[in-house]
Amino acid sequence: MGLFDKVKGLAKGREAQIKQGIDKVADVVESKTPDQHDAKVEQAAEKAKGFVDKLDDTK
Repeated sequence: MGLFDKVKGLAKGREAQIKQGIDKVADVVESKTPDQHDAKVEQAAEKAKGFVDKLDDTK
């Protein structure tokens, strides 16, 4: 069992909670950095949430 399989197992059924956590972290980072970086923070958060969505798709 590889690391990716362990991550999939831990995340199963908790996707919504993980996405909420990603949003909270993005909000904190945005509040601590200059506004010019907000777009990149949001882009990174969306990619992270996309990764969570793909956990079910991969085998």
